[in-house]
Amino acid sequence: MMSRSYTNLLDLASGNFPAMGQPREKKRLPRVMTVPGVISELDDDQANSVTSDAPSSAIQDRIIIVANQLPVKAKRRPDNKGWSFSWDDDSLLLQLKDGLPEEMEVLYVGSLKVDVDPVEQDDVSQLLLDKFKCVPAFLPSDILTKFYHGFCKQHLWPLFHYMLPFSASHGGRFDRSLWEAYVAANKIFSQRVIEVINPEDDYVWIHDYHLMVLPTFLRRRFNRLRMGFFLHSPFPSSEIYRTLPVREEIMKALLNSDLIGFHTYDYARHFLSCCSRMLGLEYQSKRGYIGVEYYGRTIGIKIMPVGIHMGQIKSVLSLADKEWRVAELKQQFEGKTVLLGVDDMDVFKGIDLKLLAMEQMLKQHPKWQGRAVLVQIANPSRGRGKDLEDIQAEIQASCKRINETFGQPGYEPIVLIDRPVSLCERFAYYTIAECVVVTAVRDGMNLTPYEYIVGRQGVSESESSSESSGPKKSMLVVSEFIGCSPSLSGAIRVNPWNTESTAEAMNEAISMSDAEKQLRHEKHYRYVSSHDVAFWSRSFFQDLERTCKDHFRRRCWGIGLSFGFRVVALDPNFGKLSIDHIVSVYLRSKNRAILLDYDGTVMPQTSHNKTPSAEVISIINALSGDTKNTVFVVSGRGRESLGKWFSPCKKLGIAAEHGFFMRWSANDEWELCGQNSEFGWKQIAEPVMKLYTESTDGSSIETKESALVWHHRDADPGFGSSQAKEMLDHLESVLANEPVAVKSGQFIVEVKPQVFLP
Repeated sequence: MMSRSYTNLLDLASGNFPAMGQPREKKRLPRVMTVPGVISELDDDQANSVTSDAPSSAIQDRIIIVANQLPVKAKRRPDNKGWSFSWDDDSLLLQLKDGLPEEMEVLYVGSLKVDVDPVEQDDVSQLLLDKFKCVPAFLPSDILTKFYHGFCKQHLWPLFHYMLPFSASHGGRFDRSLWEAYVAANKIFSQRVIEVINPEDDYVWIHDYHLMVLPTFLRRRFNRLRMGFFLHSPFPSSEIYRTLPVREEIMKALLNSDLIGFHTYDYARHFLSCCSRMLGLEYQSKRGYIGVEYYGRTIGIKIMPVGIHMGQIKSVLSLADKEWRVAELKQQFEGKTVLLGVDDMDVFKGIDLKLLAMEQMLKQHPKWQGRAVLVQIANPSRGRGKDLEDIQAEIQASCKRINETFGQPGYEPIVLIDRPVSLCERFAYYTIAECVVVTAVRDGMNLTPYEYIVGRQGVSESESSSESSGPKKSMLVVSEFIGCSPSLSGAIRVNPWNTESTAEAMNEAISMSDAEKQLRHEKHYRYVSSHDVAFWSRSFFQDLERTCKDHFRRRCWGIGLSFGFRVVALDPNFGKLSIDHIVSVYLRSKNRAILLDYDGTVMPQTSHNKTPSAEVISIINALSGDTKNTVFVVSGRGRESLGKWFSPCKKLGIAAEHGFFMRWSANDEWELCGQNSEFGWKQIAEPVMKLYTESTDGSSIETKESALVWHHRDADPGFGSSQAKEMLDHLESVLANEPVAVKSGQFIVEVKPQVFLP
C-alpha cells in the first residue's frame, strides 16, 4: 500500500485536497520561441514527456531562472490605474546574469511581492513578459499563505536551521494542508515554466527551498530537460532532516535535477548522507566532480559559495550621499571604536548573543568602557511568529540593560538601528567600523562580511584624506555556523553560543595591530573580489552544461507515480526485451538453458523468510519438467539450504556457492568444481572478521564451505562502509601469501579461493 505521505501530484494539481480553493482559470501566456515555428499547446494534465532524439537547431541558448520572487519592484501608479515596474538591482537573480554568456537570453519565472487583482493579471503578465522577460506566477491567497508563511516558514526554514518542532507551542506540529499548499504552489510555478519553455533548447535554473519539488513537475513533462537547482539555505544533517515527514518526497524531487548546488561542503555532505541513509545512493568523486548515480543518471553536486556584485558596490562607494553620511558618522563616533553588526531581525541571526558578548567584553576589559560602541543594524524581519516576538523583546531588554549599566553622558555602548537601512547608508557604516561581528547561530551564506571587506577597500577611492589613502585594514569576527566562514581564513571564528569566547574574540579583533589587520584584509579582498556573483553563476552554469552534455544521446523512460517519479537513462544501444519476441523464440527453440538467481529473483531481496513459496516451486517444476529445458538455480548460498528448499524440484539443477558445488538434479551427487580444497586460510580470516563484527553493530559473518562473507547491510551506512574498507585492507595484508581473493561487494566483504574469481 502506498504511504499517505506520497500525496498524489495529479490530485493536488487538480485541486482535490481539503481547505484549498480552486485557482482561477487564466489565459495562457504565448509560448516564447527562440526559432520560428509552431509548438502545439500542451495539455497540463498530460503525463507523457515531450522528448526528441536530437536537439533542435536553435540560434541561441536560453536559460529560465525560476525563484519564489521575480527580480522586479512593483508599485501602484499615482492615478491608481495599473502598475509600474522596475528592476530590483539588489536581487541576486538579476546580478547573476553577469556570469552567463553574453549572447544567452534570460527569462525569469516567479511571483510578485504585491497582490495583483485577478482582473489585471493578464495585462500585468503581458507587460512583464514584453518589457522585462519576466513571467509572473500568481498564487491564490489561500495557497500563498499556507505555502510561504506556512510550509516554508513554519516547517522548512526552522528545520533547515536546526530547529525541531518539539511541541505544539514550540515550532508546531506537521500540518499536511501546508504541505499540500506547497505542492500546489510548485505546480503553479511549473505551469508558468511549461507555458514558455522550449524543452530541447532551454536550461532551467531553480533557486532555493521554496521550490524543491518543482524539478519533479518539470521532469515528468520533459525527460531530457537540462535543469539545475541551487539551495541558498543550509542543508541540515541527516539526523535533523530525517524528522521531516515528507523527507523522501523532497529528496526524490531534488534528484530529478541534473545539478544540485550548495554553498559549502558541509551542506553538500549532509545532503549526500541523506541520499545514502534514506535512499541507499552512494556518491563518487571523479576528477574533482561529485556525482550521485540515480537510475542511470548522474546528478552532479556543486559546491560553490555565492559572492557579491562588485559593480554595484563600487557604484555605491562613489555616491555623494555616502560621503556625506560618512562624515556625519565620523563626527558622531569621534574618538570611539565602532564594532558593527548588520542582520535581519531573525531568531537565527544571534543578535541577542552578540549583545551578551559585548556586555561580557565591557566587563572583562574595562578599558573599552566609554570607548567601544556596538552599532547593530536590524533589518525588518521577513517572517513572523511568537519566537520572533520573544527575540525582539529580549534584544530590546538587553540594549536597555547594557546602556544603563555602562552608559555615560554622551556615550551609549549599544546603538540599535531598528529600521530599514539603504545600501548607501550601510556602506557608510562599513567605512567607519573597525570590525564587523556576525554571530548567527545558523545561516546559509551571509554576505555582510564580503560587503564590509570591499567597503573598507574602497575608502581611498572616494576619500582624499591621508588617513583614508593609507593601507587598508579590516577585521572580522564570524560565527563558525555560517556559509561564508570557510572562505574567510583571516577572520576570527567563534562559537556564538559561547559568549565569553566571543567577547574575547571581539577584544582581540579591535586590539590587533594595524599591520596584522592589513595582512588579513588583503587576503580577504583578493578572494572576495575574484569570487563575485558573476564567478559563482559562471561556474554553476558551466557545470550544468557539462552535466547535461549527453542528454540527447541517451534513451530515457519516465517511471513511477507521484513523488516516486524518476527518469531511467540508458545507453543508446540498449534494447528493451520484447515479451512477444521472447515467447516466439522460446517456442521455436529445441534446447533451452534457464539460469535463475535466488535472492532478488526467485525470492524478494527484502524478504526475511527465504524459503520459496509453493507457487515458486510449482513454476520451477513446470519449467524443469519440459524436456527441452535445462533449469539451474545459481546462488551464493550454501548447498545444504538450497538442497533443502528445492527438494520437491527433482529435475532442477543447483549451482551453490557461486558454482563451487554443483548438481544436475536431485538424484545426482554434489560435484566439487574447485581444484583447491585447502581451507587453512579460514583460521586466519575468521578472527579478523570477528573483530570487526564485534565493533560494528548490525554486521554478521556468513560461513560457507568455500568462503567467508562479512555482511554490513544492517549496520549504519557510513560506519559499515568505513569498516568494510578497513577490513578489506586488513584481510589483504594478513592473507597476502594465501591462495585466496579478498573482494568487496554490495554490503559485503568476501574471502574465497582465487580460482573462482570471474
